[in-house]
Amino acid sequence: MLNKDYIYFDNGATTFKPKKVVDKQVSYYTEYTANAHRGDYDLSHKVDMEYEGTREVVRRFINARSKDEIIFTSGTTESMNMIVFSFMKYYLQMGDEVLITKTEHASNVLPWFELEKEIGIKVNFIPLDEDKKVTLDNLKSVVSEKTKVVSIAGITNVIGDIRPITEISKYIHSLDILLVIDGAQSVPHIKTDVIKDNVDFLAFSGHKMLGPTGVGVLYAKKKYLELMKPFKYGGGMNNYFESNKEVEYKCIPLRFEAGTQNIAGVLGLKEAILYLENIGMDKIHEYEKDLRNYLIEKMRDIPNITIYNENSESGIVVFNINKIFAEDASKYLNHYHICVRAGNHCSKMVKDEIEVKNTCRISLYLYNIKEEIDKLIEVLKNSKNIYDIIL
Repeated sequence: MLNKDYIYFDNGATTFKPKKVVDKQVSYYTEYTANAHRGDYDLSHKVDMEYEGTREVVRRFINARSKDEIIFTSGTTESMNMIVFSFMKYYLQMGDEVLITKTEHASNVLPWFELEKEIGIKVNFIPLDEDKKVTLDNLKSVVSEKTKVVSIAGITNVIGDIRPITEISKYIHSLDILLVIDGAQSVPHIKTDVIKDNVDFLAFSGHKMLGPTGVGVLYAKKKYLELMKPFKYGGGMNNYFESNKEVEYKCIPLRFEAGTQNIAGVLGLKEAILYLENIGMDKIHEYEKDLRNYLIEKMRDIPNITIYNENSESGIVVFNINKIFAEDASKYLNHYHICVRAGNHCSKMVKDEIEVKNTCRISLYLYNIKEEIDKLIEVLKNSKNIYDIIL
């Protein structure tokens, strides 16, 4: 992908895959294909060992206490739905409050809205500061005795602000409030430590962190997993079931992994994590900050550009070309083989905060370079002829 004539600035949507990630999946499909947790032969045993080995790698990567706290899913969306409908549905009661923000991704909004309809909880919003960020003081201003859950992204996918998770966690846990983190944009970019931050639930996807599509992770503290109901039922998650309807399910984590999982994806995820660890998450974050600062400095010099999250800390920059529809701006950039996201970015309530419905989003990652930013700036400076290009 890097050798193609494209400048890829849409890493918030998905990321490129290192050769070792692709090679690992090909190796599984061509050299030792077998199902996991199904066979008593050497091939199956090898798959079992690698599959469970990935669970341990994920545990280390996010610093969980036990690999039993790691559940493989199809991605952040499934993980968030499992949190809401397999645990919170039975933990929360009518009138209990869940706090989110208006800058959350759909995966951290719609399940809560549905649960509100089903059991009568109340979903309310944490106010944001002038930079559209969450602060501890703003959170304190709306927490009440009815608040039972705070569910927020570690880094939001539009504003790109890095939330003060450690401070928030300490405060809400003193009030016996649970903390749910949507880690889709944070886990790939900054160091994650679920013990240090005392995270109760964490969801993230493989494909946003150099891994394959169709694989993700649900982390939850073991005491909550023991209370969680399975999200799916079928083969591989039960010890036995009888004609008299007697059933015994397996222990965690296998209880939550019914059916044949995305084995190749799981093995690829391991390689992606090893790749990131080899570089170092702190180095990745510092590199992205340097790129972002460079980009913001250059964009400030373009008079017809509006930046909506200038003071955020991640590699996400949201902007518009003044008086140009975001999708038209994206098509214009595409003419020069520059890939950015345009629209509402699956975060449809952000418009209530920034007062504009559609934007262009640049999301940077470790393989982007300043020369690509220079090309982007050059094209943006010449955008007066945009409709001559796209029509």
